[in-house]
Amino acid sequence: MQQIYTFVLFILSASAVFAQNGRITGQILSSDGQPAEQVSVGIKGSSKGSVSDAAGKFVIERVKPGTYSLLVSFVGLETQEKPVEVIAGETANVSFTLSESANQLQEVIVKGGNPYKSDQVSSSLKLLTPILETPQNVQVVTSKVLADQQIISMSDGLIRNVSGATRLEHWGDMYANITMRGSQIQAFRNGFNVVSSFWGPLTEDMSFVDHIEFVKGPAGFMLANGDPSGLYNVVTKKPTGETKGEVSLTMGSFDFYRATLDLDGKLDKSGKLLYRLNVAGQNKNSHRSFEYNNRYSIAPVISYQLDDKTKLTAEYNMQYAKMSDVGSYYVFTTDGYATLARDFTAMPPGLDPTKIKDQSLFLNLQHQINSDWKVTAQVGYFNYQQTGSSMWPDSVSADARLVRSVGIWDAKSEMTLAQAFINGSVKTGGVQHRILGGIDIGTKNYFADWAQSHALDTLGGLFDPRNPNYGTPNNGYPVWDRTLNLEARAVMGGGTMDQKYTGIYLQDELGFIDNKIRLTLAGRYTHVSQSAWGGSPDKANHFTPRVGLSISLDKNTSVYALYDEAFLPQSGKLRGGGTAKPITGSNRELGFKRDWAEGRWNTTLSFYRIVKNNEITADPLSAPNSGLSVVLGQKRTQGVEFDIRGSIAKGLNLTANYAYTNSEVTKVTEGVQSIKVGDIIPGFAKHNVNGWLSYKIQQGALKGTGLSGGFTYLIDRATSNWSTTNNEQNLPNYFKLDGGVFWEKDKIRLTLNVFNVLDKYLYSGSYYDYLGAYYTQSEAPRNYRLGLAYKF
Repeated sequence: MQQIYTFVLFILSASAVFAQNGRITGQILSSDGQPAEQVSVGIKGSSKGSVSDAAGKFVIERVKPGTYSLLVSFVGLETQEKPVEVIAGETANVSFTLSESANQLQEVIVKGGNPYKSDQVSSSLKLLTPILETPQNVQVVTSKVLADQQIISMSDGLIRNVSGATRLEHWGDMYANITMRGSQIQAFRNGFNVVSSFWGPLTEDMSFVDHIEFVKGPAGFMLANGDPSGLYNVVTKKPTGETKGEVSLTMGSFDFYRATLDLDGKLDKSGKLLYRLNVAGQNKNSHRSFEYNNRYSIAPVISYQLDDKTKLTAEYNMQYAKMSDVGSYYVFTTDGYATLARDFTAMPPGLDPTKIKDQSLFLNLQHQINSDWKVTAQVGYFNYQQTGSSMWPDSVSADARLVRSVGIWDAKSEMTLAQAFINGSVKTGGVQHRILGGIDIGTKNYFADWAQSHALDTLGGLFDPRNPNYGTPNNGYPVWDRTLNLEARAVMGGGTMDQKYTGIYLQDELGFIDNKIRLTLAGRYTHVSQSAWGGSPDKANHFTPRVGLSISLDKNTSVYALYDEAFLPQSGKLRGGGTAKPITGSNRELGFKRDWAEGRWNTTLSFYRIVKNNEITADPLSAPNSGLSVVLGQKRTQGVEFDIRGSIAKGLNLTANYAYTNSEVTKVTEGVQSIKVGDIIPGFAKHNVNGWLSYKIQQGALKGTGLSGGFTYLIDRATSNWSTTNNEQNLPNYFKLDGGVFWEKDKIRLTLNVFNVLDKYLYSGSYYDYLGAYYTQSEAPRNYRLGLAYKF
């Protein structure tokens, strides 16, 4: 730290040289009063300039005293010009209002050639720093990418757009459970951590999602407590102020039918009261018999502009899912991976469905104190209810015959979360400060009844995968005892989890030499109390520092370095008894970012090392639903990530990435025999390569017609759980090719995509020691989706 303070003092001394100059600040708004980002601001006849951030604000530093003309320009729009006088040592403030609405600006961005690239993160991530200047690897999957790839939920191929993201435990379309940088990353929605159990939350339907932001590595300003590997933040659609709508119809293989409706508009003549309504419904079967996942969702949003500086937004999301038993995705055998037919299932058709109702309510208040300071407060309430079951074998014989068992899985989750934070900008001498401070408060409760189970088969009538009988099981179907309410059953069976936390944080990004050098100093103090599996609460307090450095080599290029620490209390039943200590660890990261071709596309290259201590993992010698864990000791994940995204040429859009990930055990807790130093951490691929290319013909008879295609290539895949008796820790390499055609004209878009074009037998899986069997989760064979969208 001494070196850092010395560096800061040096910069402060150097900045005094520029005190005789002035600066220009301001804000750019759309015609409907929304901040306009990515707008260029420059001094006429000079190379000095800036680009507005997510709040519409801009700063031009080190301007010599004098009278100038300030130019504001945006691709496809008319340039505006205003006079400004700069006085030595003072700040001149100039504001602009564009003639276009926020939605029209977004349309210009897409038509101007940036549909795959975003320069800012949403305000829900609390940062107002452009991605290029942020000392962290942040990747944004835009709405255009979601539409082109016909992604319908978080579990539907979305992770191909982010380096290093894998998903080896599928759970159907129930949970996303994304692994990145050696661990499962945290799930956020509109800035709230919505993880309430090991399996949640329910995957978001893309009908009400605007875009998804992936933050690599620890992020103390966003996490009261969370894994240092990172997070993804689902940002939902909000009103734009423009009256418009879109309806879409999609059909596809395995009796897939889907319809969506998006309405956007004003509820009063003044335009202060706005609304957005998204509705979706689908029926979806599978390549496996008797398997289905039918869903519908509704998401109304209302925003009200109280005055010129204050806006209140209320949002409700409801998703309902009716699906077959989640155990149908798993196939067990002693013969090895993928030895049964790709469409094989062990599930009988008579099992009751699993039903899920997931609701969330958001209230968000934003107040712009002045052009430099903004305060945000928001509250979220989340309610998840599930009634259903999960199928799993009780035993697997040497000749691969099974005793299939079904366990009840009724669950309920309630979360009440609140945040308040302030963003500000202030200058001291020659140093520009971007200030972020705030508080997070949350209460999470999860109740589940796992205590009831029923064997479908008897020892005298085992289920034979080689000669399956899908009639009524010889031991009949389960009848569950739901006499007591769920909370009482959960307490009796040890199926309770809870968490209460409070976190306060402060971050200062110090900008030196016209903000070309940015030093981030931050800290967070967290108090957490949590328990799991019916155990006693574990309480912990911890301070985590954060130091980041970002340097602009030119207006399009930056390098960064980051040091961050992690703190995550954990609860669990240890096989040897005792209490699990909180996870502690650190992340060291170096990176290089660059915008190319006047910002139309960009690249990010990062190198990182994450060390985690005391992490517990599922006991390899026990069943997954036993709740028993062992302590690893220490694990280390290090790697390289590269992302490229944007418009390479007119009509040609690309997102591609590569990640090298090496995650292994570096220390083993004394007494643990089932894990050893050097063991590969389950659940990732050492080499992960993805690409998606889309080209639309720009002129001629075929204007509006386009081709698209992409692939995913996973090399050296680790299995999804530990094994102590089977040395085959790697799965075979994985290659999936997708492609399609589309046609766009005026308000109509027709899209046809074919997935798994090569019709490969794709799967994930592992080996369970306690069963002495392999399991496989197969993916669909070659299949298609045909969609029609109409805007009005």
